[in-house]
Amino acid sequence: MLYVITGPPAAGKSSWIRAHAKPTDVVIDLDLMALAMAGPGADHHAHGEVLLRVVHRARQAAIREAEQHLDQVDVYLIHTMPQGKARARYKRLGARIIVVDPGEQIVRQRVRDMRQPAMEAVVTRWYRDHRKGGSRPVTAQASRAW
Repeated sequence: MLYVITGPPAAGKSSWIRAHAKPTDVVIDLDLMALAMAGPGADHHAHGEVLLRVVHRARQAAIREAEQHLDQVDVYLIHTMPQGKARARYKRLGARIIVVDPGEQIVRQRVRDMRQPAMEAVVTRWYRDHRKGGSRPVTAQASRAW
């Protein structure tokens, strides 16, 4: 089974996966991949342009390979804001979409406390895009299809 975990920055997507995935499952998390590929002492959420380019390519390769094994393992993929093409791909694969959103006030406070100021714009865009679809805050256990 493919689980696509989506939600605004600092919503708790990685925490949701830690609570649900088994050691034998595949987890594709861009932030963890970047941290693994960065030099010692790198910031967990601040990545340079070249590193991000490398990590995005590695992530795409990991997704393509993991898709070939969905009958053998569960795959957990963090995708903060999948656009139409990605959503259609996930639908074809029979993915379960998990939206993790503890609410805008909580997310904004977490971003102020734990992330770079540039993440504020991503939070704003995530909530703007989801309001267009009538989204509402959901718990970490909730799931909805697009």
